[in-house]
Amino acid sequence: MTAVSCFGIWLFIFMILKINGEDIEVHKAVTISELFSELGITPGRVAVEVNQSVIKRADHKTFRLKDGDVIEIVNFVGGGQQV
Repeated sequence: MTAVSCFGIWLFIFMILKINGEDIEVHKAVTISELFSELGITPGRVAVEVNQSVIKRADHKTFRLKDGDVIEIVNFVGGGQQV
């Protein structure tokens, strides 16, 4: 994470998250919902795991991400064979 001090107040410019195995620099996201918005992800049918713990959909707006978190985002896709 990059941080600067301004008049004794630390301003965090970005943090690095490992998302689906790739290091991603995020600038605005603090919660999972904000991460979806920043990355352009529609939150519909997705499951999210942070540091090997599944995060409930009800907690996406309040769960705070931290620099270095390892995140897995899985999008459910319907389909299959009709019988």
